Amino acid sequence: MSNSYNYRHLYYFWVVAKEGSMSKAAERLDMAIQTISAQVHELEKSLGYLLFKPAGRGIALTESGFTALEIADQIFSIGERLPEALRDAAKSPKIKIIVGVSDSLPKLVTRQLLEPILKHKNAHLIAHEGKFDDLLADLALHHLDIILADRPAPNNKNLNVYSEELAKTSIAWFSPKQLLKKTKKDFPECLGELPILLPTQHSTVRLLIDQWFNKNGITPNVVGEFQDSALLKTFAASGLGVFPAGKFIQKDLKETYGIELLGNCDEIYEYFYAIRSEKKIQHPLVQAILKK
Repeated sequence: MSNSYNYRHLYYFWVVAKEGSMSKAAERLDMAIQTISAQVHELEKSLGYLLFKPAGRGIALTESGFTALEIADQIFSIGERLPEALRDAAKSPKIKIIVGVSDSLPKLVTRQLLEPILKHKNAHLIAHEGKFDDLLADLALHHLDIILADRPAPNNKNLNVYSEELAKTSIAWFSPKQLLKKTKKDFPECLGELPILLPTQHSTVRLLIDQWFNKNGITPNVVGEFQDSALLKTFAASGLGVFPAGKFIQKDLKETYGIELLGNCDEIYEYFYAIRSEKKIQHPLVQAILKK
């Protein structure tokens, strides 16, 4: 097996695999079938593995072929973005960064973590919110520059990504002003009387909060569970209930929602991570996030 192979041959293989036949690939590439076939055979020879096998009157991918296709998808999907990226760069001197934001990450925390970018006069931020696993897949395909999440990437040898802790904060309980006077008990016993709003189980901190209730003998009156943290805070601000959040955002909660601190829960910490695909960081805005 050769230590190098021709990327043009890999491209021909990729087109054949995508089209499902040599003839359709030849038509798409406007080349002779014999030429396409010969180029694919050259790739197989250099790699040392068969990539296609006979299947009826056509061909099908071998196991090695499926693996090669997966890698080729990553290579050429990035390559297809090159003209667009160059056009965008030529139109504007701004530095673009595409950030994936886990849907379990509180919105106010996201804003604080992205503050170095927001202060950068030449930054062009594109933020995509989504499920954690979906964002990891996009990062692996280089569709994202960085992910912000409330958990590190899992230990998986097939995932070539790097997690770095950005911040941590102790948890506190917050309340709208109208509920502060509705209990005569001290904190945390008052949480057995007041209506409670909680994040759903998708949040890593939810399990810790449930365990904290059990440890302190509190049976919470849960009146709402929210996947979207901003929606939870909006309902809380209307007087629906009290809720837990990181002390990290205490000032923002008061200024944005008029919500006050009810009590501290120092046994529980919430962690925030940046996940990237590059070991050596080249992107200046990714560097700015990590340095903060």
